[in-house]
Amino acid sequence: MGATPSHGGHWVDTWTAMPQSTEPDNLPPPPYAKDDLVLADSTVRQTVRVSVGGRRIRLRFSNAFGSAPLPITRVSVASPAGGAAGVSAVQPGTARPVTFSGRSSAVVPAGAQIVSDPLDLPAAPASVLAVTVYLARGQSGAVTSHPGSRTTSYLAAGDQAEAVDLTGATPVDHWYFLSGVEVWSEPAGAALVLLGDSLTDGRGSTTNGNDRWPDQLFDRLRADPRTAGVAVANQAAGGNRVLADGLGPSALARLDRDVLARSAARWLIVFEGVNDIGTAEPTPAAQRELADALTAAYEQIVVRAHARDLRVYGATLTPFGGNDPYDDPGGHREATRQAVNEWIRTGGRFDAVIDFDRAVRDPAEPRRLLAAYDEGDGLHLSPAGYKALADAVPAGLFSE
Repeated sequence: MGATPSHGGHWVDTWTAMPQSTEPDNLPPPPYAKDDLVLADSTVRQTVRVSVGGRRIRLRFSNAFGSAPLPITRVSVASPAGGAAGVSAVQPGTARPVTFSGRSSAVVPAGAQIVSDPLDLPAAPASVLAVTVYLARGQSGAVTSHPGSRTTSYLAAGDQAEAVDLTGATPVDHWYFLSGVEVWSEPAGAALVLLGDSLTDGRGSTTNGNDRWPDQLFDRLRADPRTAGVAVANQAAGGNRVLADGLGPSALARLDRDVLARSAARWLIVFEGVNDIGTAEPTPAAQRELADALTAAYEQIVVRAHARDLRVYGATLTPFGGNDPYDDPGGHREATRQAVNEWIRTGGRFDAVIDFDRAVRDPAEPRRLLAAYDEGDGLHLSPAGYKALADAVPAGLFSE
């Protein structure tokens, strides 16, 4: 399987997707899901944009939420046609087989993940890879995926793992099973991990445009030689909360898996909490209790991350004025947002503060997003708004 020597470099997470349990509406459409069996004798091709590059890569596949083993029959990696995200074709002659302990197939136990053998395949910074998976038997029961891919994947019948283009392909805007891409990096290479919700997952960004704020932040960092080696690992999911499970486990529950276990993680940005506020009852008592619990949870995240030598940066929560249902008539949730943001700014628990609230709020009405940054619902951002978030992150934080 070609082991990688430990000297002269290390593995760095250059792309990640937070594993989630797949809800019924996000399962593959018929005929790819039938009778409690998903993707039997089927191929899924998905594209991902890496952050930092490297001369070797390896892949991670997750069955974290599977209720049965995941039988992977064949996997290939290729350059997508035109180097673009969200396309079904690959460049002829670029497909390379992926192995697991020297074998072309693998079975991932329920609740587990698997790491592929290293592959001598140089990946350039900000390049797009096409990962194609064929499942002969399919998977029964629950399925692990990342529904909010904002990237088009393709499903096709039969074994088309190394096909240049897929015959009879069905587009779906989800990622399935694939949870990480690592590159073999120089010793100084390290990863910034992002813990967040739909605002970091990219709701409101351009499908196949890779213009979420994490993507735009990486583009900024890559342009500066001092930060060009900083990888960005986006571990966010729409609907996620800090305290309670929702769409995916809470941030407290998934911290070990999604942050502390990431390869070469050195920094963490915590930008999460709006869903906790927005789903708590809009009464003074409930919101006071929520604010206390949320700030205590932030302290716990800092303590646990510091134990693994990560520097932790807190991002203020952005406005949701005018959003239905989060913006309650009495303004109790807005008062909690302001209190939590004041704690983030002045509490002294984070190693640094990133003021996302200030970056995107309307100066004339600070409880609302600036109209040019509003995706349309008063909560989520447009690509221009995500650029404002990316620009608000001081690059100097990643020289420490």
